[in-house]
Amino acid sequence: MELRDDEKLEKVNHDISLIRKKNGLTFGTDAYLLAAYIPARTRAFAIELGGGTGIISLLLLAAKKCASVTAVEVQPEYCDLMKRNAALGGFEQFSAHCADVRALPDGVLTSECADVVFSNPPYMKADSGKRNEHDEKFIARHEVCGGIDDFCGAAERLLKYGGSFYCVYRTDRLIDLLASLRAHRLEPKKMTFVHADKSSEPSIVLVEAKKGASPSLVLTKPLILHPENAGEKSRPLSPDAERIYETCSFADFFKK
Repeated sequence: MELRDDEKLEKVNHDISLIRKKNGLTFGTDAYLLAAYIPARTRAFAIELGGGTGIISLLLLAAKKCASVTAVEVQPEYCDLMKRNAALGGFEQFSAHCADVRALPDGVLTSECADVVFSNPPYMKADSGKRNEHDEKFIARHEVCGGIDDFCGAAERLLKYGGSFYCVYRTDRLIDLLASLRAHRLEPKKMTFVHADKSSEPSIVLVEAKKGASPSLVLTKPLILHPENAGEKSRPLSPDAERIYETCSFADFFKK
């Protein structure tokens, strides 16, 4: 596939080749961890809200965690990029729609059609932080095209009763996330805090919620990404994190 002048090709986990814009969105720890946090449901139809480059959806398909994925992305250039990345990897089970999660057209996705919905949503208020010079990064990181309440509302509409919503979010916005989940009948069932190392406070949180479920939350042990003695220049992964990256799964982590 021919690359455009502002693009480059990168190899990622599970032998996925991903096209990304040189000055655009990148993928990082939060994307990998969210893909791993979602358990395998091989017959499931999944929807991603805010697809970006498509990396999370493609990791799920590469790991055979669901039957098919449809991604919703508000930025046309990234909706096109996701489709190209899926075509590059031969992921015929993937589709993408350019739409706003705050007003999903009836013809795009029907209500209560999904077994799983997942998202790595914008985590900064629209008026907070430094304004990024690249609009696509600003839109992806700031609540310009919808906040966490909008993403939870879209998940409620799209999920079947008993379906699961998975989200990765910043810990300083955790109360906002939990309040939005409850407001939209998405009951938090599992939560995992992620720390850079044992001496650091958690930076992100992974949450599983179920539509229509009764209250009952399991707070798992924390995930420590790097050993305590990891230096600034050399940051090896902890055994737990390395296993998660290799398998795209938290299954072994939860068994310990």
